[in-house]
Amino acid sequence: MKIKLFSLRSLLIPLALLSLWPLATAAQSVPPPPNLDVKSWILLDAQTGQVLTGSDYDERVEPASITKVMTTYVIYDEIAHDRMHLDDDVLISEKAWRQGIDSSESRMFLDVGSHVKVEDLLRGIVIQSGNDASIAMAEHVAGTEEAFASLMNQHAKQLGMKNSHFVNSTGLPDPEHYTSAHDIALLVRALIKNFPDDYAMYSQKEFTYNGIKQRNRNGLLWRDSTIDGVKTGHTSKAGYCLATSAVRDGRRLIGVVMGAGSWNGREQSSLAILNYGFRFFDTVKLYEAGSPIQTLRIFKGATEELPVGTIDTLAVSIPRGAQDKLSVQADVQQPLIAPVQAGQTLGTVTVSLDGDTLLQEPLVALQEVPEGGLWDKLVDEVRLRFFE
Repeated sequence: MKIKLFSLRSLLIPLALLSLWPLATAAQSVPPPPNLDVKSWILLDAQTGQVLTGSDYDERVEPASITKVMTTYVIYDEIAHDRMHLDDDVLISEKAWRQGIDSSESRMFLDVGSHVKVEDLLRGIVIQSGNDASIAMAEHVAGTEEAFASLMNQHAKQLGMKNSHFVNSTGLPDPEHYTSAHDIALLVRALIKNFPDDYAMYSQKEFTYNGIKQRNRNGLLWRDSTIDGVKTGHTSKAGYCLATSAVRDGRRLIGVVMGAGSWNGREQSSLAILNYGFRFFDTVKLYEAGSPIQTLRIFKGATEELPVGTIDTLAVSIPRGAQDKLSVQADVQQPLIAPVQAGQTLGTVTVSLDGDTLLQEPLVALQEVPEGGLWDKLVDEVRLRFFE
């Protein structure tokens, strides 16, 4: 039974859940997205998880050093679960040291046999893109880089990265090491959401270790103050890659560009899609988490009314000028019979734009309704015969 169809004008405005419908052509007021000379790209709203626009973003590509975003994600998760700490010492193996020697640019200049703090190695991975630091941390976390890659793939599966498979912690080329622009965007969103304090490291512009100062390879950190990450990557086959994120007026967007032809090309392309997204899309907050979307009649309970809503705050990303075309519809299986537990799923809420579904989320009971007394049950048994 459909409870009610709301127009946006009747909604209280105030985050969101995952929806994957591209929106760049949904409103006439929005011009076509930039035409980029890259292999694939995507623009994602970090708050709602919606894909705003992109091209070939589910195609498998080589991630190069953008791999290290997943490397740090695994490390941050280990720290969050108290399985390691930032001030732990890490022994630098010959394999890690030698990989640094073989990587003329992507290295932290670690010394074999030395002990380095986890925090310093994280900075070496994030800022200096150190292959030696990545391997050292992989071995410290899982014993071997191969075992660490298994952890990377477990996290990728949990995050819904359907076109990714990792075999190393560095991003060095391998036929079985791949990802997609879409998957990287999902990973960046999870990194920012789950480890916001740790993510701040991605905005640091330089780091000095072993007397050697190195600059962050993300040149956009110097060119645009709203950009606070994320990671570059480059190999001859992967091309020039860049994952970026920026916050403007309280909104965060995530852009991923894979396979540009040059260092400058990946930066210009990334700026173009971020500017496009901030200019031509809005994030509309509909309902706060736990606020009633509808109050329903419930039978045979200690109370006759039950407020329903969503567990998380409900919001959507829409093209500029399309706000009046939004609608929200709640669908609940009726009649509702007590008892009902708080948080119990009772139906769905659907957000549509001009008739096209943008988002569907479970509609849940916002409070518990225990069974009523004998008299309440008897009276409601009669009322149910007339309920439609």
